[in-house]
Amino acid sequence: MSAVSRHLAGVKVLVADDDAALVGTLTYILREQGAEVVSLSTGEHLLEQLAAETPDLLLLDIMMPKMDGLELLGRIKHDPRWADLPVLMVSSMPPEEATIRSFGLGAADFVPKPFRVRELMARIEAHLERGKALRSARDEAVSQAKMVEILHDVTDSLKPDEIYHILARRVARALNKSRCSLVLAKPGDVYGTVVAAYENQMLRNLRIQLARYPEILKALETDEPVIVEDVATDPLFAEVRAGWERDGVAVQIGSVVALPFRMRGEQSGVLFLRTVHGETPLSSADAKFADTVVRAAVAAIEKAHDFATIILDKERLEHLASHDALTGCFNRRRLIEMLEREWDRSRRYDLVLTALMIDLDHFKLVNDTQGHLAGDGVLQQVGDLLRREVRSVDTVGRYGGEEFVIVLPETALHGATIFAERVRQRIQAINFGTPSRPITITVSIGVASMPDEHATSPETFLALADAALYRAKADGRNVVRT
Repeated sequence: MSAVSRHLAGVKVLVADDDAALVGTLTYILREQGAEVVSLSTGEHLLEQLAAETPDLLLLDIMMPKMDGLELLGRIKHDPRWADLPVLMVSSMPPEEATIRSFGLGAADFVPKPFRVRELMARIEAHLERGKALRSARDEAVSQAKMVEILHDVTDSLKPDEIYHILARRVARALNKSRCSLVLAKPGDVYGTVVAAYENQMLRNLRIQLARYPEILKALETDEPVIVEDVATDPLFAEVRAGWERDGVAVQIGSVVALPFRMRGEQSGVLFLRTVHGETPLSSADAKFADTVVRAAVAAIEKAHDFATIILDKERLEHLASHDALTGCFNRRRLIEMLEREWDRSRRYDLVLTALMIDLDHFKLVNDTQGHLAGDGVLQQVGDLLRREVRSVDTVGRYGGEEFVIVLPETALHGATIFAERVRQRIQAINFGTPSRPITITVSIGVASMPDEHATSPETFLALADAALYRAKADGRNVVRT
């Protein structure tokens, strides 16, 4: 079995096409590569087949008897069971028209007939990999979210720094001492970080030289509690006392306790207790009590750190699921969700709403002459520019390929057209390449605004912007049309 066949082994592909010869060819090619293939000659029973066993990928003809492929695609993509199913549309329709209609309904790709075998296989493999990565990310997000809920109950929504401050405060009050702090440091460190201090509730992340605190250094080095009943006479402080005398420092500290603690099995810091003259000196009983408290608290601190890490991971996964990896803009699915939300709000409160559909002119030439890496760089820079230009309430999404959509809430047609013209001019003025290999592009922009009697749904509203974009291209490109 070849490397490719190993790659497709176990993959299930559903082919729906009325061209028996084409179905036979596709079936033979895919099975040769190790895939399991199911074929249908019409679209009549496609949804039933999907419900019975969802494949890893669907190849769907646009023009079929009894059931239009684009209509089927729309129904598939509106069903949450198949929202993540990669659908490759196959058709002999003119590529530009078929591609736009297919992508607008949620297709993953468009393959024109007659197809080249190697190109088709490359596209199939690419979309199978993307689908696998998305499913993996979502499974991980679900798992992480469940863990977040458990840790939320355990830690009672506390963050690590909150736990540090609560610990310092509760130990100090329990022992009736005026000074208690937590210092994060490891053996061999020159500096430590005071993350909480009972005597100074506002203190955050104070950096200290550990050489000035011999009790902390010893606790870190020995991993044993250090108890000093009298700082003025204990040999441990001999060198430090000499420095105090030389500098004329009047020290008010009477006794100290340094209790090392570990997190994740590694030496991580010290609970640091002190008394001033006039207070009862710290004792071994005090040290034992504080040590018991801090050891019990370590588990909560570790869980709090886990909680913070999982929250960051969850946010990262949610970002990946809703944003286009290349441009950083919202992906098509999230864009449509935002559009639907703004559409509902606009209708409910009788507000204006405008959408811009932006297409990079002759973008294929950039890929053909400069390479796909340069083309990706252009898309990334355009995405960055669009996000910088909009307000915080606006939505910028990559609609597909080199098309972007901007949703402008509470923005009338006139103001949106001025904004679109400014965007067009700024893109035209930028060198997206390098001084030695400049790349300049232009964009065509279609603008649609509601209320409009032809905009009866978010889909028809976006179709109006798409129609305006066609007019912009028909008028020579690099223009804004409404």
